[in-house]
Amino acid sequence: MNTKIENRIKALREFMLEKKVDVTIISKEVNVRYFSDFTGDSTWLIVSHNAAYLVTDSRYTQQALQQVPEEIFSVVQQTEGMVVCTTEIIGSSENRHVAVEGNGLFANVYIHLSELLTNINRKVTVVDLDPLRIVKDKEELELLRKAVWIADEGFKHIINYVKIGMSENQVAQELENYMRSLGSERPAFTTIVASGHRGALPHGVASDKLINYGEFVTIDFGAVYQGYHSDITRTFAMGKVSDKLNDIYQTVLSAQLLGLEHIAPEKVCKDVDKVVRDYIANAGYGDYFGHGLGHGVGLEIHELPRLSPSCSTILKPNMVVTDEPGIYIPELGGVRIEDTVLVTADGCQPLTQSEKKLIEI
Repeated sequence: MNTKIENRIKALREFMLEKKVDVTIISKEVNVRYFSDFTGDSTWLIVSHNAAYLVTDSRYTQQALQQVPEEIFSVVQQTEGMVVCTTEIIGSSENRHVAVEGNGLFANVYIHLSELLTNINRKVTVVDLDPLRIVKDKEELELLRKAVWIADEGFKHIINYVKIGMSENQVAQELENYMRSLGSERPAFTTIVASGHRGALPHGVASDKLINYGEFVTIDFGAVYQGYHSDITRTFAMGKVSDKLNDIYQTVLSAQLLGLEHIAPEKVCKDVDKVVRDYIANAGYGDYFGHGLGHGVGLEIHELPRLSPSCSTILKPNMVVTDEPGIYIPELGGVRIEDTVLVTADGCQPLTQSEKKLIEI
């Protein structure tokens, strides 16, 4: 028996009891993977309280039979379309109340599916299954640690590679290639390399701009290992920088370390964000920190929970979040420092180990 998947399906069925639904259609790709171990696309899961089906097409049938625990899932090859096949499976049972993923269906697919299910006297409810992935299990943590390790090694490599006169794109390409050589499947997201004035762009993806002496370079990147993402940001200096830029760096570093002091079980996400946000504001940079302090990381690069002013989620052990304050001043530049962080039983553990003391190259 695949204990991991068995436990996840058990948690799903408990969720279904709570929501008073008889069957759930899982269509979001990362959730299909989470609940079945299947890594392809164009596939849905149909899970009731006493049966589970994986519905796919001829491209993926053999893959599904190899990856999915046969003691849990029956693999069904659809030939007339996913919506039609799913409706036929549900229509052949006594399950009356159907849950679908609101964030896993295009509007036109949802409308078509809802119409067909209504025609066979089935009630449709929209649910969000992402919260079921918010606390990571042992296997997930092992994969996340490996993804973080690859990113840390990438940073060690890139600070010995980057030189004045290189373009941001050159640096990004070298970093991505090096992480792939260590086992990364792909970049966790479009790699950010923002130098000089472009550092004021929180999501300043790498460009043709050349890196100059006296500039900060902010790199925000991550690896993907067996589906799991890492997320790291570091800012370093090309030679000596101005006193103003150095002050910004030290402010962000102190704020990031303050975040690590406050990430802990039973803390409310928005309260952790507020502590760091207030620190930056009191340092005189409140208008230049516009995004949330952090976010969950796992099968997606941005997951629950959110360390933001609007998130009331209570942190629990084995949640994994980022801690990434930043200051961004137009025309001058910016600084961000980010770790991937594990919430532990009595506090937190930064999984990211890369140096945070200001590096001058």
